[in-house]
Amino acid sequence: MGDMANAACMADGFDKIQKLPDPVVGCPNFRRVPGFKVYCCGQPTIAGFEAALTKVCGETYPKDGPIIWFNLRQEPTVYVNGVPICARPANKIGEYAELGAITRDIAKANEVEFLAVCEMRAKENGGKLKAVDISKNALELEVKELKSLSQVIEGLKEKFPGLVHWRVPVCNSAAPLESDFDIIIKTMVGTAINTPVIVNDQVGLSRATTGCVAACLFKELQISASFEGLVETVPGVNATLLKTDKYVMNPEKDTLFRGEFEVVKELIATMKNGAAAKNNADKIIDLNGTPKTGGTGIKQLRENIAESKLSYEIMDDAAQAFLKTKIMDNIQKYFYLIAFGGYIREAAAAARDAIETDKKASVALPASGKCAIPATQLVLGKTFVAFMEENAGLRALIDTGKGNLQWERDIPAASLANLESLAAKDFQGNLGKIIHDIYQTAHVMFGDMPQGDHKKRAKYRFASKTIMRILPAAQKGEVEKLIEGKKMTMDLYEILGKCTWVQPK
Repeated sequence: MGDMANAACMADGFDKIQKLPDPVVGCPNFRRVPGFKVYCCGQPTIAGFEAALTKVCGETYPKDGPIIWFNLRQEPTVYVNGVPICARPANKIGEYAELGAITRDIAKANEVEFLAVCEMRAKENGGKLKAVDISKNALELEVKELKSLSQVIEGLKEKFPGLVHWRVPVCNSAAPLESDFDIIIKTMVGTAINTPVIVNDQVGLSRATTGCVAACLFKELQISASFEGLVETVPGVNATLLKTDKYVMNPEKDTLFRGEFEVVKELIATMKNGAAAKNNADKIIDLNGTPKTGGTGIKQLRENIAESKLSYEIMDDAAQAFLKTKIMDNIQKYFYLIAFGGYIREAAAAARDAIETDKKASVALPASGKCAIPATQLVLGKTFVAFMEENAGLRALIDTGKGNLQWERDIPAASLANLESLAAKDFQGNLGKIIHDIYQTAHVMFGDMPQGDHKKRAKYRFASKTIMRILPAAQKGEVEKLIEGKKMTMDLYEILGKCTWVQPK
């Protein structure tokens, strides 16, 4: 997105943006990840920035101490009277939008240009800026104060001089770039374990949650390098209980909700310590998820894939095409978070072994000889990009395997043979029996779905596709031609109406 001159001004905030209890005024959906000094939120107002930073510092953390803030948005932001307004293509108004390959440098340049455009538009309109909300309703804002996001951050540094604000623009559905993971790591290297990390997108949903998972995985590396050897010296402590690579999900969950996609199974089998890396990633994903999985957030990155897959079964073809792409992108993101977890495990072990001989004595524990490296002294010898280069087969694996799902349920061979036989013998005469048997088959096939509208629509969609599948050739050709010409849809009642209608004499 580089055409700021024609960009629409969209208000970030909207009615019901706050989805969590205990709101921080001006900072949508602010929350802390349990067990980590990692925080997640939507785009704050200027007052919301200060409120969030004050809450993060609390009574003990110094306001002049280091605080890292990652902004994962692709779109540039300006502040009108203290409220965030972003630039969007006119055809991409809404809660989020995929804007293509946006880098940090592009985002910064877009912000400067967008500020100038907003100043010009307001000047030409008598000091008022025209904008829209996420529902495309027109707004007209009297501009009393106009600032760029960068100017807002510089103002915050007067009270919080240790604040580091870093843009890492990522897309909404697919994984961040490998280099994006490295930017997050590079920014956090040299910080203490208790250094607060805040991640935002527009609302505090998928992008921000993904960034928080990456930040927590790095915090895990710091904890592992600093304390693993130390913990083993404490009598009575079972160190294995503290490791997230031993994490076990509820075995009663559906396999998709456990993240057991075929491509993920291949990743686990291919990557060194793959199962442990998945356990580690799953634990962190759950802590960043909803209260149902032990988190405080809104978006469960792994289970959201399974929920989308269930929705896929009840949608029409056009909606299915969009959702299929989203599901595959989300599988790619989950795959990369596991791969990143594997990189973190390898990096932690390498960091402990990389201590220079003359410094090892100062960090080695007498009882075990293992090193307890202060987080601020942690050095990584390899980037995530380099790790993926060494494991280049993983890239090809996810590119070809992310769509390896059973997108449609298979009708049992015996049931299909019965229906085809009834249709072949006398379609019109057996139509009542055919409809009965289709729904009887659907009742069994979708027996795992809970009762409700989703299940009804799934069965109806199955019935529509199945009746189309077994139509006699002459009628099938005629119906297909009408569907192709958009004169009818692949709907059970429409198909039956066409096939049973008799021309009045």
